[in-house]
Amino acid sequence: MRKIAVYLLLTLAALSFLYPFVWMVSASLSSEAGIGSLRLLPVEFTWQNYLTVFDRIPLGRAFLNSVIVVTITTSLVLVLGALVGYALARLEFKGKQLVFFLIIFTMTLPFQITLIPNYITMVRLGWVDTYLALIVPFVMNSFAILLFRQAFMGLPQALIDAARMDGAGELRIIFQILVPNVLPTVVTITILTFMGLWNDALWPLIVIRNEQTMTMPQLVTLFSVGGRADAQLGVKIAAAVMLAVPVILLYLFFQKHFIRSMASSGLKD
Repeated sequence: MRKIAVYLLLTLAALSFLYPFVWMVSASLSSEAGIGSLRLLPVEFTWQNYLTVFDRIPLGRAFLNSVIVVTITTSLVLVLGALVGYALARLEFKGKQLVFFLIIFTMTLPFQITLIPNYITMVRLGWVDTYLALIVPFVMNSFAILLFRQAFMGLPQALIDAARMDGAGELRIIFQILVPNVLPTVVTITILTFMGLWNDALWPLIVIRNEQTMTMPQLVTLFSVGGRADAQLGVKIAAAVMLAVPVILLYLFFQKHFIRSMASSGLKD
């Protein structure tokens, strides 16, 4: 009976999380009059909401911008996070613990605190309305550094010593020997970084004004609150569905690695 009760509670919890998204997809395929029914199946099925979105905003260009920004930034986060994580985990140098504690401290600061200084920096560098403004401020990720450090500390030192005896340099040790052994950590960082960047609308709204450079969440936000949707709820929901689908697909594809890493990434001193 206890096991039945646990599974029943887990099922109810899963349904409570799934229902809003299922309804959102259903509402995006319903007529404007049928949205208020809250049914799980479309009412008066129609593709018009999606066609309206593509007709009113350059969603394809925004999608490409988001893919470019997210791909480059996530790649740099992985590379730089692995380099710094390896240095903090396996190299000895003065001030190592201080550097580590400073990195941990930056994780406690909300992004809004650095918003204005970062914007002033982008203006002085002349990076406003460019991809650089969307990429550079995010390439050093404290959480990625922490996860890589913990993952590398969990690997045996003999693995590194054997590679050095074979003449491998530090970069080869990191990217050809250590990183392949911590793939769950790499997948976790990839998913979390992708999700954070893909869903970010605040920073792009501040540094990007040219519509041809706007990211997908920025353009969808402006579309929903800026008047182009003409108060049509179905059109707004359709835009939100298209924004959410890439993240869901990424998670479904890598969920095993993600769950495994989150379950095994205990923090070590």
